[in-house]
Amino acid sequence: MLACLDLEGVLIPEIWIAFAEKTGIDKLRLTTRDIPDYDELMRGRLQILDENNLRLTDIQKVIREIKPLEGAKDFLEWLKSEFQVIILSDTFYQFAGPLMAQLDYPALFCNDLEVGENGRITGYRLRQPDGKTKAVEALQSLNFKVVAAGDSYNDTGMLMQADVGIFFRPPEGILREFAQFPVTHRYDELKQEFRKAVVMLTQ
Repeated sequence: MLACLDLEGVLIPEIWIAFAEKTGIDKLRLTTRDIPDYDELMRGRLQILDENNLRLTDIQKVIREIKPLEGAKDFLEWLKSEFQVIILSDTFYQFAGPLMAQLDYPALFCNDLEVGENGRITGYRLRQPDGKTKAVEALQSLNFKVVAAGDSYNDTGMLMQADVGIFFRPPEGILREFAQFPVTHRYDELKQEFRKAVVMLTQ
């Protein structure tokens, strides 16, 4: 049995919101909790970076200051004792290093940025479209049962594909659209839903 988790909003704060707070650029606060179309979201972000002459190193400086959400590391340690765990994220390997170190390096599937010689972010490369859902589907094809947890629009495909899907601290708008998933707001609640999933999937 495998556990698949989103990263931002589930284990760590949202990177782009932290960067928005550092730069004072409110439009960078938009995330997949606000805009379902990931390409639209990223194109907007890259345009803002260009307009403000911001480079990869500027974002990485902010990332080095980010700490896991309170209780996240303990929850992840517990989860690894009960499941094999994979983090499925739409973040980028160029962002993730310091964060994975703080979480003791769980397995991470994410994406890549295209960066010019001057450090300007020129684009991005997805592993594949709808990569979270496709990853869960591939794991199921290997006869794994998958329990998945996420918080945003870009997690809903993964949650629907998984044998059991769980929301963790989602915004109200998403709840109205995807009322079929149990909703958790604390790690003890999330732990309990994972335990329920084990019972259901082993009956």
